[in-house]
Amino acid sequence: MARRVLRDQYFKQAKADGYAARSAYKLIEIDDRNRLLRRGARVLDLGCAPGSWTQVAAERVGPSGAVAGIDLQPTTATLPSHARTVVGDAFQITPDQLVELLGGSADVLLSDMAPPTTGDPRGDHYRSVELCRRVLELAPGVLRSGGSLAMKVFEGAEYQALLGESRGLFASVKGLKPKATRGASVEMFVIATGWRGGGS
Repeated sequence: MARRVLRDQYFKQAKADGYAARSAYKLIEIDDRNRLLRRGARVLDLGCAPGSWTQVAAERVGPSGAVAGIDLQPTTATLPSHARTVVGDAFQITPDQLVELLGGSADVLLSDMAPPTTGDPRGDHYRSVELCRRVLELAPGVLRSGGSLAMKVFEGAEYQALLGESRGLFASVKGLKPKATRGASVEMFVIATGWRGGGS
């Protein structure tokens, strides 16, 4: 019952605050604790629909910044003029196309991508890790030197390996489970700063 009350609290708060989904508060906590989204920054948001992360990012970087998102589904959120989204596949779009969409290399790379859950936690985990590895694959072509990353992953056997892969590319890497995440959820977020894997 407590978990349901918590879920309802964030759901109602999102409606009151004008966010497209309760997931907005996950990014808010991630950013409050890690200061990724600075004024004037350029942010790339993978798996952006329905648009709550794009909304939060746009608020925090302000009109002097830019936010661009991509998702297989259209974004339903109302966005300011310095944020834009497109329907597309993160496995098909190229880094050059993402940089063009954003108007330059990203200071921050976000991914709230998740596979459709199947009821098989092990299979869902591996598909989630595959999405994260695609994010890391795109990073050299889209993320500027010293940039930051926050990406969602389902916990499981490959979680530590994914952290290790990320540590090979960033100066600092850690895991975080925001308070807005449902208690029974296997969601974790990899937070990485100090991109050193190349880029502009």
